[in-house]
Amino acid sequence: MDDNDNRFRMIKKVMLNVFFLNIAVSFAKIAYGMLTNVLSMQSDGYHSLFDGISNIVGLIGIQIASKPPDKEHPYGHRKFETVASIFIAVILGIVAFEIVHSAFQRFDNGTNPEVTIISFLVMMGTMIVNFAVTTYERRNGEALNSEVLLADSAHTKSDIYVSLSVLMGLVFIKAGYPILDPIISVIVAIVILHAGLEIMFSSVSILCDESRIEPEDIRDIVCRIEGVQNCHNIRSRGPDGNVYVDLHIQVDPEMPTYKSHTIAYIVQYSIKENFKGIEEVLVHIEPSCSVSHQGGTFTPNAY
Repeated sequence: MDDNDNRFRMIKKVMLNVFFLNIAVSFAKIAYGMLTNVLSMQSDGYHSLFDGISNIVGLIGIQIASKPPDKEHPYGHRKFETVASIFIAVILGIVAFEIVHSAFQRFDNGTNPEVTIISFLVMMGTMIVNFAVTTYERRNGEALNSEVLLADSAHTKSDIYVSLSVLMGLVFIKAGYPILDPIISVIVAIVILHAGLEIMFSSVSILCDESRIEPEDIRDIVCRIEGVQNCHNIRSRGPDGNVYVDLHIQVDPEMPTYKSHTIAYIVQYSIKENFKGIEEVLVHIEPSCSVSHQGGTFTPNAY
């Protein structure tokens, strides 16, 4: 089993563990929220339930992303993991809309919820689970350079703040202000929507090939290599852990072909050593006497 296969296997394992925890947490909050008619607790429970659904989406995305490169996808299937992150963001938006809809219905019917000591225990217990889950996912997401795990950990982290707001709502309800229950639910929806938008913007930037490494940082490394006289047209793209870099270097026009290619290999090695998550570096060699433009419209003879 190679490193890439092992990475996807570990991500799947983490997602499955988180899925079962999210389902357990959601059932606890939804069941007791319905029993006591506390809308904010139910809303938080549905949020956790959709966390579980987003885990399934993530697992599907990981399964596709783990496929090796083929004729139709020569760069591999890694971006399907990023697409799965976008689906998670969309699910969060749907959850936020449904919570707001339920909150406005509560404003109309004026139902009074019931708060007990068990309500507080359920919320505090689920908060502890959520904290453990988000820490577990974030650490594994950073270690495995997984957009899905990092997106889902940010999602689960928002659950902690949501649960805190629900606890505040329970206190206000107990104090005789039930009107704050649907208001807290709207706040919950805003937090959920914010988490979804953050995931969406991060994922779209990857799919749109936003630059991942500052060109000047790469130039500083490359121009220190013996034999490299200049470096330009530096580009990078891809998700963390799967970044592709291409650049042009200029060398002495009298340099033998074998030596210029040796320098190209050194450039590739140096970039991979100095920047994490580099999948591939493509080096184009030019004679230094050529006139080149940043736009890359002129193509000199390669050595």
